[in-house]
Amino acid sequence: MKLKVNDQVRIISGREKGKEGRILRLTPDHKRVIVEGLNMVKKARKQRKQGDQSGIIEIEAPVHASNVKVICPSCGPTRLAYSEEAGEKIRVCKKCGEAL
Repeated sequence: MKLKVNDQVRIISGREKGKEGRILRLTPDHKRVIVEGLNMVKKARKQRKQGDQSGIIEIEAPVHASNVKVICPSCGPTRLAYSEEAGEKIRVCKKCGEAL
């Protein structure tokens, strides 16, 4: 998976299509990402310890990695590629070739 935590991404399909956010967490074994403030679902939470909040809360649900595109600062949503520079593998934009 070419995505990393803190990448700025745009959702390209589904009910959140066109919205942007930052990746909070990755689950590479399921090919899913959790994007900050997007794909919110309601979940019932039970109080575990004294002082914990219980009730219905809203949390971010995972989105499949194929439904997001990384946003390049210069050209917008794009796909990623790898490039070898000085023996080091870096991620680059497929449109403009800028390092991300």
